[in-house]
Amino acid sequence: MTDHAHLRHGVKDNHYKRLAIAVRELLIEKGVVTEDEIATFMARMDARSPELGARMVARAWVDPEYKKRMLADGSAAAEELGIAVDGTLLVVVENTEDVHNLFVCTLCSCYPRTILGLPPDWYKGREYRSRVINEPRAVLREFGTDIADGIELRVHDSTADMRYLILPQRPAGTEGWSEDRLAKLVTRDSMIGVSLPLRPDQLDQLEHAAE
Repeated sequence: MTDHAHLRHGVKDNHYKRLAIAVRELLIEKGVVTEDEIATFMARMDARSPELGARMVARAWVDPEYKKRMLADGSAAAEELGIAVDGTLLVVVENTEDVHNLFVCTLCSCYPRTILGLPPDWYKGREYRSRVINEPRAVLREFGTDIADGIELRVHDSTADMRYLILPQRPAGTEGWSEDRLAKLVTRDSMIGVSLPLRPDQLDQLEHAAE
């Protein structure tokens, strides 16, 4: 996807930054919240990352019963692993040999923040939100994801009350892997549906590069 950096920086961002600071200071001044409460909330938000969703996916890959519960009630499945969803209705949809799923929020930027952390900039952009509905295969190709014509593409639209999480297919060649190692294959984008999980050889390359 196009980066659109010029739309995310500059005067417009400075305006909203100043506005946010002003609102925060006003709320503190009026006694609605305290500095400590804001700091606590920010720390909770910072602790949320795609690693939480990856834990759920890895557990589903190795535990068929957990997978059933996850597909039936994503919120309860998250809570089962100690992942707070703060009342969010989380719907988990599974990628299969015949169906590839991805999600979007066409109205704004509703996103499973409690599971995946902050959304990427492109997810909030108008280009992704409009194009992924009308030409999902073209959008996926721009992410380097080629989905065969015979595979059905389903685009799910998040709402203010409901969030989605994609359960990607388990990569081949991972038989006998531990949950922790499987979780390393699960990327944020694979849980949005715009990419596939890492292959074992890709994970090896990343680990060697980090040494």
